[in-house]
Amino acid sequence: MDSAAPRISVVVALLNRRATLERCLDSVIGQSYASRELLVIDGGSTDGSVDLLRARGAAIAHWESEPDRGLYHAFNKALGKASGDWIYFLGADDYLWAPDVFGKIAPHLSRALPAHRVVYAQANFVTAAGAVLETMGAPWEGHRRRFLQGFMIPHQATFHHRSLFEERGGFDESFRMGGDYELLLRELPARAPLYVPGIIIAGYQFGGASSAPDNTLEVLRVVRRAQRANGIRFPGLLWHAAVARALIRVALWTLLGERIAKRLLDLGRAALGKPAFWTRI
Repeated sequence: MDSAAPRISVVVALLNRRATLERCLDSVIGQSYASRELLVIDGGSTDGSVDLLRARGAAIAHWESEPDRGLYHAFNKALGKASGDWIYFLGADDYLWAPDVFGKIAPHLSRALPAHRVVYAQANFVTAAGAVLETMGAPWEGHRRRFLQGFMIPHQATFHHRSLFEERGGFDESFRMGGDYELLLRELPARAPLYVPGIIIAGYQFGGASSAPDNTLEVLRVVRRAQRANGIRFPGLLWHAAVARALIRVALWTLLGERIAKRLLDLGRAALGKPAFWTRI
């Protein structure tokens, strides 16, 4: 059972992310919550990231820089070094939303066990300039069906108890992306997560290659692979609808170009009463 101040291990894995790494690291180092540690696994960066890690070395419990087999190999290496009760994975392009977010989430981590080994709150999609595009994170009762059909809870707002990895194993390193979803497919259908509303954990920088429709289709293909690996034979109507939307985006991008395609997509969002998204990234 965790103590009143559960220890949080923050894992950052990267390769050549110097432009955003300082913001990411400083958001962790600046946390007011004392019972934490920072571990950084660098895949052999050549862009100055290592110089920054050396400069922040006194505030990092463990860091290393050497070629690896990808993101999930880096995560698994960090798991072998982490001493925390709870493990939190933060992208090098992303950052903790405020200096007190760990202090706010800690009481919920303390009460989660034994019923819950995954705790999640909310994260903000943000532009490179920091403008909020959308807030992710919804109650599990309404999201469970979506999760089983491929819609992840916000990874940037999710905490994993170390016993989850001890029982379920680490990340499947054969996945280039989507390995976090595959891991949670081993856990959440049988053991629900705890959702904590009203706490924004992190800003998730969205745009560039991550917004390309081809990338979305690849993510959906990976989702199906993860589902099959965990005994889900049929992807569900929501998955098929997501594929259809991605194919429409591919067609718009190809025929009209990215700029016009984004305008049309936001016109569609406006018709549904949603704020602009695509033209802001």
